[in-house]
Amino acid sequence: MLETIDSLPAVLQPWLTWLSALTLGQIWKVLYNPPNKLNLTIAFLVISFKLPFYLRRYRTWRESRKVVEFLWPVPKEAAREWKGKIVDNPSLFSHLNDSTLLPPESGKTGGKREHITCYDPSTGYHLLTLPLLSASEVSDQVTKAQSAQKGWAKTTFAQRISFLRSLKAWVLRDIEDIVRVACRDTGKTEVDAVFGEILTTLSKLDWLIKHGEKTITPSARPGNLLLAHEISKVHYSPLGTVLALVSWNYSFHNLTSPILAALFAGNTIVVKCSEQVAWSSLWFIGGIKACLRACGLDEDVVQLVVCLPDVAETVTRNKLIKHITFIGSEPVGKKVALAAAEIMVPTCIELGGKDCAFILPETDLDFFSSTWMRGAFQSAGQNCIGIELFLVHRSQYSRFIEIMKPRVKALRPGIDVGSLISHAPIKKLETILASAEKSGARILAGGKAYVHPTYPQASYFEPTLVVDVNMNMAIAQEELFAPVMTVVPYDDIDEAIEWLNKSRYGLGAGVYGKNKGECRRAAERLECGMLIDWTLQGVFYLNQAMPFGGVKASGHGRFGGEEGLRSLCSVKSITEDRFFSYIRTSIPPPVDFPIPDPKKAWGFLVGLVNLAYARTLWGRAKGIDRLLKGLM
Repeated sequence: MLETIDSLPAVLQPWLTWLSALTLGQIWKVLYNPPNKLNLTIAFLVISFKLPFYLRRYRTWRESRKVVEFLWPVPKEAAREWKGKIVDNPSLFSHLNDSTLLPPESGKTGGKREHITCYDPSTGYHLLTLPLLSASEVSDQVTKAQSAQKGWAKTTFAQRISFLRSLKAWVLRDIEDIVRVACRDTGKTEVDAVFGEILTTLSKLDWLIKHGEKTITPSARPGNLLLAHEISKVHYSPLGTVLALVSWNYSFHNLTSPILAALFAGNTIVVKCSEQVAWSSLWFIGGIKACLRACGLDEDVVQLVVCLPDVAETVTRNKLIKHITFIGSEPVGKKVALAAAEIMVPTCIELGGKDCAFILPETDLDFFSSTWMRGAFQSAGQNCIGIELFLVHRSQYSRFIEIMKPRVKALRPGIDVGSLISHAPIKKLETILASAEKSGARILAGGKAYVHPTYPQASYFEPTLVVDVNMNMAIAQEELFAPVMTVVPYDDIDEAIEWLNKSRYGLGAGVYGKNKGECRRAAERLECGMLIDWTLQGVFYLNQAMPFGGVKASGHGRFGGEEGLRSLCSVKSITEDRFFSYIRTSIPPPVDFPIPDPKKAWGFLVGLVNLAYARTLWGRAKGIDRLLKGLM
């Protein structure tokens, strides 16, 4: 220690020598001053002044930590051993060909009511034939949500966080029930459901619980010299009643995520679920409402709409709606955007994608092979951010095929890979694959519908590997949303990036390589909303602090993270006097109306500009001089 001190400037050496010689006891004695009447009085006054504040903080903290247990019974159809009536050629309208699928009360309630047939696409089992809402009934639901909004906006963050904690406890406790309900309605495997439904929803809950309040608490913004006496803050107020139109591929998460964000922001929400997953959506919404009731909150803040597209258009044009989130196809997304423009409300629109795995030369193919398998075949490829294209450098092309071909062939429909949501896309898939094959592509595995030996009415498609694809083929341009691994060879990195950027889509992408700098340079050049590592079906999406969304035909706006939560708020800028009643903003006499002397007014303003913004101190000093002259 002393050798170190000797190397320091002489003026510091005596002081540092004394400091280094102190014992811990001496340091404690110097710092600790035994209590006396004066410092005890000061401490008492400080504590008394702050005590009410800390008591309120403590009560709020305790309230936010409260977890309310509640029960929500699982439907019998979710049991693994349950067997239902097999629907021949199942579709949403199977009841029109088989009247035995209609509920007993059908036709006995007066006027004619439309229905949809709910069924399990992985077995063909009938779940429920559901009566649909009319336009007037949907309008009543929007009104009900709007009526509940004023009361909900008055709830505290502590109450909202307690609700989220209670919902999280339900998800953790009844994880198996939630997974089996989601699988029964979508045809996915239980493993895929845990990845895409449970992990993502728990991540959303955790982020809101830990960071939601800070995100939409009024935030101070920097001012400037001219407004040094003012405080500027941005406030985030609830919009009112918002609308979410969500897709079927993640029936629990896609339904729950916009509800959590909307309610935390102080809004009420109307959710229009996909008709394909109406059965599970009803149960999931029931669980959320049960949680609200158990927490002593108004269950009307969440409304579920089950209707056909013609009725859905009435809700997208309802003037009580203040924001629209849409997850789905591009044609429907355009209609939603048009409807939102008519009522002048903001939108967040997440559409399709043709997401790629851009594999650079010298990539460790063996290491990433499992990542790519899950990226392509998770949920039978029915993912917004699933890998649709694999661009592989020619130097590793043969080895890539050698690794992937046996792995794809080994996949078992119904065990490793779930079913498609319905039979509807199968014919188009087979047509696109046949066209690619005719143009020179090779199908090395799969390529056609799969007839399940136990469930022949199910809608499976064989896990497919198609290679030698070029970017001009339809299979490289159109979103497939299916278990198809499409492989494109390339020779030049720059050319491959140009190919990808010419795509009309721009949702996500992944870059894989050996050199981090090379990967980053390629990633920065790709035109998309997200750069993703697809391990565990998009590890990116497990971080709900990150905004989710795309560019070009993949949509606009973001949900998730600070950007998503704040987009559900009315952003209000508030500027107020820092020392209210003492220093206030006033109009200086030289520029007060009527202007007493235009020449002095000009000089005063030039001086003001230079005082605030001149590039040098001398320029600012001259600004003060002109300012003072203008005041004389």
